[in-house]
Amino acid sequence: MKRKLSLSSLHILLLIIGLIWIYPFIWMISASLKKNFELISSGLKLLPEKAQWVNYARAWNEANFSGYFLNTVIITIFTVLIILVMCALTGYALARVDFPGKKLFILVITGTMFIPKGYTIIPIYIIIKQLGLLNTLGGVILAESSGAHVLFILLFMAYFSKLPKELEESAIMDGCGFFRTFWSIMLPLSKPIIATVAIMQFIWTWNSFFIPFVFTLNKPELRTLAVGMYSFVGEHSVDWVGMTAAATISLIPVIIIFIVFQRFFIEGVSGSVKG
Repeated sequence: MKRKLSLSSLHILLLIIGLIWIYPFIWMISASLKKNFELISSGLKLLPEKAQWVNYARAWNEANFSGYFLNTVIITIFTVLIILVMCALTGYALARVDFPGKKLFILVITGTMFIPKGYTIIPIYIIIKQLGLLNTLGGVILAESSGAHVLFILLFMAYFSKLPKELEESAIMDGCGFFRTFWSIMLPLSKPIIATVAIMQFIWTWNSFFIPFVFTLNKPELRTLAVGMYSFVGEHSVDWVGMTAAATISLIPVIIIFIVFQRFFIEGVSGSVKG
């Protein structure tokens, strides 16, 4: 009986904490359905006097969020694909191939995790400019996918290192080379890690602000959703309800992706660290 009471109390406590945790998101949705003067005067009140769905139409059409949404989708999809291929290949090589200085190499690339991205933006900018990709979606994609992405490499490396060597030996006996073994056998077995990396990178790229802002500075039509929020900031005023409506539009795909693939995300993280 005492155990049931303690579990019930724990559930109630967790429910209260959860409600406090998601309150800002609920408030944002509520604010997106209000008028500016009502938002300022209503305080913490959630329910609007009359739902202003026109805020979403205004954000989508007048603020060009339809174009920003398409830009964000294109940049995110191609960035995720590039990073998946690079990190999977690097993680596989580090897990299955022995070479002199391997431990030192892993230590060095791990150390790059502590380098702030702002320190690397200048060489990336110069490279993208020399390639003639400045103010293009291709330039933003290359800039977003640049870097070591050490966390993802380590996830793949940890997962591949636990797969039995007999799989590779059987593939070699069947005439498979290094890349065919990776592509046909090892990569399909790493679906949980692929899902984990895809979800994490999707969220980071979708919400990225710094790189899209720098590389689309002279072409506002190429902005992403995160950068497009600036269209609601005027010289003397801020359209807060329009901004909250735009933020809600921006967050909906992230929430949907995480809910749909959360099982694979949990399996990937747990599978890469256990054992």
